[in-house]
Amino acid sequence: MAKRLGVDLGTINVLIYENGQIVLQEPSLVALHAEEELVVEIGQPAREMLGKVDDEDIQLIRPLQNGVIADYEVTEAMLRYFFGKIAGRLRLFKPTVMVSVPYGVTSVEKRAVYEAALAAGAREAFLIWEPLAAAIGAGLPVGTPAGDMVVNIGGGITEAAVICMNNIVRCESGRVGGLRTDEAIIAYVRRKYNLTIGQPTAESVKIQVGAAVPLQEEYAMEVQGRDNVSGLPRTISISTGEVIEAIQEPLREIAAVLKSVLANTPPELASDIIDRGIVLTGGGALLRGLEQYLTTETEVPVYRADNAIIAVAVGAGRALNDPAILRRIAQAV
Repeated sequence: MAKRLGVDLGTINVLIYENGQIVLQEPSLVALHAEEELVVEIGQPAREMLGKVDDEDIQLIRPLQNGVIADYEVTEAMLRYFFGKIAGRLRLFKPTVMVSVPYGVTSVEKRAVYEAALAAGAREAFLIWEPLAAAIGAGLPVGTPAGDMVVNIGGGITEAAVICMNNIVRCESGRVGGLRTDEAIIAYVRRKYNLTIGQPTAESVKIQVGAAVPLQEEYAMEVQGRDNVSGLPRTISISTGEVIEAIQEPLREIAAVLKSVLANTPPELASDIIDRGIVLTGGGALLRGLEQYLTTETEVPVYRADNAIIAVAVGAGRALNDPAILRRIAQAV
């Protein structure tokens, strides 16, 4: 009767998978009353407050930074709220959860995630490395002796890993992801147009007109912000070419993470990767033309997973029902 949940605990979003479907996708944001430190809103309602509330009155906190817990108590409150949304307030059967953690985290950071999951109402908690969950969720044959490479581009961190026999052979991570590309767009607009825009606006620009390489068809959109000279609202038009120029630095850092893993991969596995290609997962993988950009940079074919944004949550959920992976995880994490 108890629910079995796969949890992608991300810097930007929390996704929860159960019985073959995503049952929850909410922003990892919590609005706190500044003085009393009481939780005001969690998830989507908190996201709608971004850039619209006074910091002295209500603070908006991302309790997860670079994929790890930055504020334990707020993370626990957020997870309890999300588990409650899925299982109902009166839980007779506590859920068993599989939570994703970045590969490079310390034992202390892993312990914090484990304890937060139990404190939030889980009966039993398992941890799975994020790249392994992403590979399982993307449908890669991780249990075979052949090598597969997966790159998970999240909000705060990019992880590239070579996987063989349910095991991570090589892994590198870089603190670059969706938030860094948003910051690069904000800095570019400030520098070029003397206009200040917020993070939600920068994210909207990236999604609607952003790309990693020049496109056949150029897109453009109008952006509203505050003029840095007059202080008044002003509207500008921004094009795909400008976004490409703005995000070159974060893209180079993502490519460097891939190259670092490829440089340290055993030769036999490297030949498998050249044959099979590299699979992209995570929200950052949705950027137009990113596959072409990384293929050019690494000289290895790069493909985007069909379910890139939900791959980690799906993989965590599937791993919970796979005895071979569960045994390996119980020993490894």
